[in-house]
Amino acid sequence: MGIRLVLAEDGDLLRAGILALLESYEDLEIVATATSLPELLSAVAEHEPDVVLTDIRMPPDFTDEGIRAANQLRQTHPGTGVIALTQYSDVEYALDLVRDGSDGRGYLLKERVAAVDELVAAIRTVAAGGSVIDQLVVDALVATSTRRHDSVLDRLTKRELEVLAMVARGMTNGSIAAALVISERSVEKHINSIFSKLDLPADSPVHRRVAATLVFLSEAGVGGRNRLL
Repeated sequence: MGIRLVLAEDGDLLRAGILALLESYEDLEIVATATSLPELLSAVAEHEPDVVLTDIRMPPDFTDEGIRAANQLRQTHPGTGVIALTQYSDVEYALDLVRDGSDGRGYLLKERVAAVDELVAAIRTVAAGGSVIDQLVVDALVATSTRRHDSVLDRLTKRELEVLAMVARGMTNGSIAAALVISERSVEKHINSIFSKLDLPADSPVHRRVAATLVFLSEAGVGGRNRLL
């Protein structure tokens, strides 16, 4: 069975471009389009899609409509995944999107639309209940941020902070081990210690690597809605 999508984008050219790019994928079906928050919510109520692909800023206010839609759908349509598309590497938007859980949520830069295979992979991941945070967003935030005082990250050792930063960049245990010239077993021990110190229990419904990344970003000292790219 295919993945049914609602596309919410008020820009005519981008909306047409996404439609054209996705139409060749047999497992994807765009069942409705919307150009505003009210239209998006109405389309979801009517079609009950598997995934919503939405701009963050659109009518009526051009503020955070996509994020508000995602949070509302968490309550009204918990089985519907949401991928928010944005021009900006905005940590506050990303955190607002996954505040009630990262399952079935994605946050991608609009430039990913051109890399259609990456966009499609994100759609499939979110449809299956997974989560996707654009790696360019993570990289930019990690590269430009500084820790806050009295941060939960103060619980971690210097080496654990190094490991967590690499986890936030999406690196595998093997890649981290190679970069730090330590064994993969040592990396696993550091990561388990990080999970414990950040109070991320093994039975958490949120994938712990994703949760740890979000803790890192939220404590990174990136103030306000910074536009990093």
